[in-house]
Amino acid sequence: MTAELLETLAQRGLRKVKVGGFDVDGVLRGKFIHLDKLAGALSKGFGFCDVVFGWDITDALYDNAAVTGWHSGYPDALARVDASTLRVLPYEPDTAHFLVDFHTQDGKPHPACPRSLLKRVIARAEARGFRPKFGAEFEFWVFKETPRSLEDKGYVGLEALSPGMFGYSLVRAGQHAEFVHDVIDTLDAYGIPLEGLHTETGPGVWEVCIPYDDALPAADKAALLKTTLKLIAARHGLMVTFMAKWNAALPGSSGHLHQSLWDSTGSTNLFGDPKAEHGLSTLARQYLAGVVETGPELTAFYAPFVNSYKRYVPGVWAPITASWGAENRTSMVRVVGGGSGVASSASATRLELRQTGADINPYVAMATSLGAGLYGIEQALELPPETQGDACTQGRPVPPTLEHAVDALRASEAAKQILGEGFVDHYVRTRDWEARQYRKAVSAWELRRYFEAV
Repeated sequence: MTAELLETLAQRGLRKVKVGGFDVDGVLRGKFIHLDKLAGALSKGFGFCDVVFGWDITDALYDNAAVTGWHSGYPDALARVDASTLRVLPYEPDTAHFLVDFHTQDGKPHPACPRSLLKRVIARAEARGFRPKFGAEFEFWVFKETPRSLEDKGYVGLEALSPGMFGYSLVRAGQHAEFVHDVIDTLDAYGIPLEGLHTETGPGVWEVCIPYDDALPAADKAALLKTTLKLIAARHGLMVTFMAKWNAALPGSSGHLHQSLWDSTGSTNLFGDPKAEHGLSTLARQYLAGVVETGPELTAFYAPFVNSYKRYVPGVWAPITASWGAENRTSMVRVVGGGSGVASSASATRLELRQTGADINPYVAMATSLGAGLYGIEQALELPPETQGDACTQGRPVPPTLEHAVDALRASEAAKQILGEGFVDHYVRTRDWEARQYRKAVSAWELRRYFEAV
């Protein structure tokens, strides 16, 4: 396999290699390696400093991590190249790009590696004869800014790609056709074809939809899309953000996850039952029950940052209760394609998790919701009553802040069953750190409100 792959790279004129993997925050951490090193990396793996699991999204070292730190000396983790992830960015036609999975020095999957986490949950599903499929959709905001201009402006007074509220606008798409077509064409060539791309309601905000796929490639595509969109934008003198809520006066950014279980051949959707209520099979109802039941205590996996919770307010299309409903976009989980709606069919039956924002780590969020669904099946959970109307006023509330979410996750026995104690422990530590950094910060809101009057 290694010899064949190297021959393929040579035939395609690929002379350089980029390798990288995603950390807990969903940041792609990688480097270039010499083509000669790739052969050994493919067969044996290579060393990659495990500090990528010992620092936060700003490269500040955690003071509470257990998997690595000053106590361990930040040794190398073992990175294994996944040859099936080969991609070539059109802008870099001589460079091969591979994703890696991180392992401990003795060869076991690293307890903090998000991609390995998802692979473990998928294996659980496959052991039961299920083939999980996911599709992601993200909202993102585009600005006529650069990293330097953001610093110079102090992140204030930013210029959006376009003004005003103009959802589903082909006028806006036409006005920025060079950027729009570059996004579509580049992502397609990079192995991330789009199902849809359109403007949303807000200045410079867009939504992108990725077609559903098997869970692991779906997560790869979702994670790489976010990184690649930033690279495409930079070529046009633009910047993209996937923050859940970048402006208090504007809508937040969703990152909805469509999901379903299929048979082992991938030919039959096991969620669909045309004779059942809402077209949902018993299996689908149990899966849905697991996602809804565990939603509040697993929120930190779906909303990983302090900013994530600025989206959890009434009236901005983000669910704030553990709820479900057929074609109900106010609920935590929306049933799609079952017994109602324009896309009604057994094969299209799926669940749309709407609790997640655009700031998710796709590997973590998909592993969590898939694991929660399997938990519901394993426990044969009963589905609670369907939410009618505005779900924001019905059902158990989700945690309103990251601190509350960390407390709920720390106390969750279900989380340990679903994702394993090792990952949950590491994740709780990282989110506790994140919350503590915010607690020390003094915001512009506080200065304006209190500086003179107090």
